[in-house]
Amino acid sequence: MYLEYFKLMEQPFSITPDPRFLYMSARHREALAHLLYGLGESGGFVQLTGEVGTGKTTICRCLLEQVPENVDVAVVLNPKVTAQELLATICDELGIANPGDNASIKSLIDILNRYLLDAHARGRRTVLIIDEAQNLSADVLEQVRLLTNLETSTEKLLQIILIGQPELRDLLARADMRQLSQRITARYHLEPISREEADAYIRHRLQVCGSSQNLFSKRAVDRIHKLSGGIPRLINVLSDRALLGTYVEGRGMVDHKVVSKASREVLADSGNEKKTRTWLPLAGAGLVVLLLAGAAVYYQPWQRLMQPVAVSADKQSTAADKAPVDLSAAASVEAMVAAIEEVAPGSDDDQDAEPAPVSLSERMLAADSSWYRTAWHALFTRWQVVLPDTVKPDFCNYAREYGLTCIVGQGDWNTLRELDRPAVLTLTREDGARVPVFLQSMQGTMLEMDIGGELYRLETGQVGSYWFGDYAVFVLAPPGGRMFLKVGDRDADVAWLREQFEIAQGVRIPAADALLFDYPLQKQVLAFQRAHGLLPDGIVGKNTLIRLNTAIDRQDVPRLVSE
Repeated sequence: MYLEYFKLMEQPFSITPDPRFLYMSARHREALAHLLYGLGESGGFVQLTGEVGTGKTTICRCLLEQVPENVDVAVVLNPKVTAQELLATICDELGIANPGDNASIKSLIDILNRYLLDAHARGRRTVLIIDEAQNLSADVLEQVRLLTNLETSTEKLLQIILIGQPELRDLLARADMRQLSQRITARYHLEPISREEADAYIRHRLQVCGSSQNLFSKRAVDRIHKLSGGIPRLINVLSDRALLGTYVEGRGMVDHKVVSKASREVLADSGNEKKTRTWLPLAGAGLVVLLLAGAAVYYQPWQRLMQPVAVSADKQSTAADKAPVDLSAAASVEAMVAAIEEVAPGSDDDQDAEPAPVSLSERMLAADSSWYRTAWHALFTRWQVVLPDTVKPDFCNYAREYGLTCIVGQGDWNTLRELDRPAVLTLTREDGARVPVFLQSMQGTMLEMDIGGELYRLETGQVGSYWFGDYAVFVLAPPGGRMFLKVGDRDADVAWLREQFEIAQGVRIPAADALLFDYPLQKQVLAFQRAHGLLPDGIVGKNTLIRLNTAIDRQDVPRLVSE
């Protein structure tokens, strides 16, 4: 109903799991790392718990997309079954011929044991994932434990991953479950996401649906995070209803008051029948509001800000040719005044005199739609790539022609230091308008930034109140542009990756097939990740690729941090 009003291509806050909307917070990445660790172990249990709606199922889906080629996975989604039914379900998942509904537990275990021994002989490993494991009864849990007794003389044949709500922890903490609990080799409890992560989560889902605008005020995000407790599913429900309410009221941005109204509707106690749903009866009338308010909304400055238009190359190139205006605390006010008064009024030099430095907030008030292209033009220039005026504002797509891939993310100043790449940052004015600027260099807490074509020197503290972590950088990607490579992948990008690691590590990586991401290559990836303080998951993603570019010290890769 509100999609056209906010220029969205589809519903951004559907509670149906969709891999396109996957947002991996630091907690989700840690949880995934624990599950990936479980895939690499032989035998025992891995336990993942979390409140309803925290993203356990999403992580499980992500795990299934990263399963190595030599691993077979059986997934049990409905564990409210008997021990016999559970064994039959496992056999079905693994493609084992079922002996029939009347098969005994012993016959099912014998069949499963023969399958596991055969898989082991063929160099394959088997993993059992049980979702909603808090619903397992005590006798079924005991049968699950007994499955880990299936083994050879040297190793277990079955790895088991239990995923469930916090009640699973309580269940396994019981005295009669100590035998199973002692076999758990890795535990992780998925906590709700932080306020900053909630902001990034909301922005991410809006961007997937085609929005380049900030549709939620800072106070609205604060209220959503507080009311949802950081639970992604509740964030979706609240955000969806808040957008509907904002649409009905004919506003351009969700504020905290609308969020409060939304919470009374979607988070109300089931027994509170007297509360009226104020927006739903007005939704039809909202179509009229849309027609009346549409023109006014269209002409609001914050709405136009992220609609880039072409500007001349002369205007875009001025910042790099001028000395930066120093707005840092270290720049004396008296010195700046003296510099301005140095030119006598009425002299011939008046027209060339530099204007008095303004504050960052004042400078951002001058932002218009040309700033978007100006910031990206500066980024392309640092990578020695010409950005013609004729190129449409799909700059990430244009960058691929030069072997560059866009990384759009959320972080802090330490994130940017670690990435060590010039970046386009998105600042937010006090009125909610989003202002793109270019971060050219960073030395300690000092920044040099191209702000609307003018170069400024500022401190991180001055910028921090306007920057909520949104950034975009370029990374030198494999020839095919893949930014996610793992064991089992096979193509020319893997061959490129192998060559890059050999240069960075100074070693020869043996390979029967240079195009295959095999275990010797994964071993080098793990060693590299540990050496550079990265999550050692053996998967080559954006952070590993960026560190790899830096480790090779390529001269065509610009750096952000000045020594």
